[in-house]
Amino acid sequence: MDVFSSLMDGFATALTPMNFLYAVIGVVLGTAVGVLPGIGPAMSIALLLPVTYALEPTSAFIMFAGIYYGGMYGGSTTSILLNTPGESSSVVTAIEGNKMAKAGRAAQALATAAIGSFVAGTIGTALLAVCAPIVVTFAVSLGSPSYFAIMVLALLAVTAVLGSSRLRGFASLGLGLAIGLVGLDSVTGQARLTFGQPLLADGLDIVVVAVAIFAVGEALWVAAHLRRTPLNIIPVGQPWMGKQDWKRSWKPWLRGTAFGFPFGALPAGGAEIPTFLSYVTEKRLSKHPEEFGKGAIEGVAGPEAANNAAAAGTLTPMLALGLPTNATAAVMLAAFTSYGIQPGPQLFESQGPLVWALIASLFIGNFLLLVINLPLAPLWARLLQLPRPYLYAGILFFATLGAYSVNLQAFDLVILLVLGALGFMMRRFGLPVLPLILGVILGPRIEGQLRKTLKLSAGDPSGLFSEPIAVVIYIIVAIILVWPLLLKLWRRNRPVTSFLPANASRGSEPTDVTRGSVSHGSHRADGPADGDVGRDGDGDGDG
Repeated sequence: MDVFSSLMDGFATALTPMNFLYAVIGVVLGTAVGVLPGIGPAMSIALLLPVTYALEPTSAFIMFAGIYYGGMYGGSTTSILLNTPGESSSVVTAIEGNKMAKAGRAAQALATAAIGSFVAGTIGTALLAVCAPIVVTFAVSLGSPSYFAIMVLALLAVTAVLGSSRLRGFASLGLGLAIGLVGLDSVTGQARLTFGQPLLADGLDIVVVAVAIFAVGEALWVAAHLRRTPLNIIPVGQPWMGKQDWKRSWKPWLRGTAFGFPFGALPAGGAEIPTFLSYVTEKRLSKHPEEFGKGAIEGVAGPEAANNAAAAGTLTPMLALGLPTNATAAVMLAAFTSYGIQPGPQLFESQGPLVWALIASLFIGNFLLLVINLPLAPLWARLLQLPRPYLYAGILFFATLGAYSVNLQAFDLVILLVLGALGFMMRRFGLPVLPLILGVILGPRIEGQLRKTLKLSAGDPSGLFSEPIAVVIYIIVAIILVWPLLLKLWRRNRPVTSFLPANASRGSEPTDVTRGSVSHGSHRADGPADGDVGRDGDGDGDG
């Protein structure tokens, strides 16, 4: 009952005229930016982060809620109409969605994606409201050793599963931890990695880092790979669904939600695995399996619901523990930090009205997403015709303006340029972006918990293992690190005999499409897909 009353108070705050207006603006901005080719929700939020600086925290985060869900929906639009996923979690939507669009059913594909997003987002947000306080109650009982272990698990789990190799993932994490060290030591006052530059004494602003790595790095990368061929945008009318479409979609929406939320709440769970599981499940359960690969509506409804349910799931550990599990949550954590608010177990107590207003605004933003974007679908389709050079020049302009507005210092523009070049090089050499962002955000917090733990144990390293939960987590960490080696040894020693058909090693088309897209963009498994327009799932550009 306490959760319900707190949520009602949150609705009272979020539904004030000004806050409701900010929610509407957030949904429209988030969709308008997220619908553009090569831009995912993480980049949308990073780019629009400075826009909210003039607002007080509650209004700012209500606007963020709209941007968050709007950006998620925008990715499905590019996947369906252009076959260009805005991020890796939208890859599976593109498999059937673009085939539906080519068959003249773009309106139905967009409609089932929008309604599925609404259903999954509403259920996921309700689960967030119920689960987050439970997680907080558990987290309050933990000491510094357990917190340190949980943060180490989050970093290693996310780093180990992203990118084309674990080495690249850990290299990206090392860069992030190094950037997080810049500034004065909080205990000794010793300058670290400032190179004698007084303006670096306070460290690098996380907003500048996020905008540089996501927006500038992405814009430079996509601009370097622009195709000169014009966009082939499939026309779309007003989205609608017939009786048969509804009948074939409602069960995939619910199953996709059941897949998405738990994976979104887990470290390194993400939305890629549940979207693919949803796709495979719908193909197996469908009464029309012959339509898969040719434009089956279940293949859009299920994965898109899983994607949005995972988006709600990621906010549970971010709000309750201060642990982001994907790039979008990492940027939102940066937004909290920029306001001097520290997500974690104490957040619900110290900033209760703000948190419940944010959760209530997720419900509102989700509803606005459906009401606003279904009528505006033809407009978003026309927005895709914006010339790509103008688009990315505009992104660089707004990124520069936003970074400068943080501290009104020209030095931040130098940092923006340097880190933007770093973001470009990371994409060039296949380093995932998310571990770097997590390293910058969590690095100082991990250092603080480590120091606190060692102080409590008088410098004895055994203090790290002084709590049972910490021991269990370290065992999980060891399994994560050792498992690939054990799997490799097992594969090397297992019998060669295989009972698979001769062509099974090549995999079915959907599996290859998904793997190809994610691995092709492995350097951006946590961010937007590359901007190659017209690329079909296998990356050969014949779409």
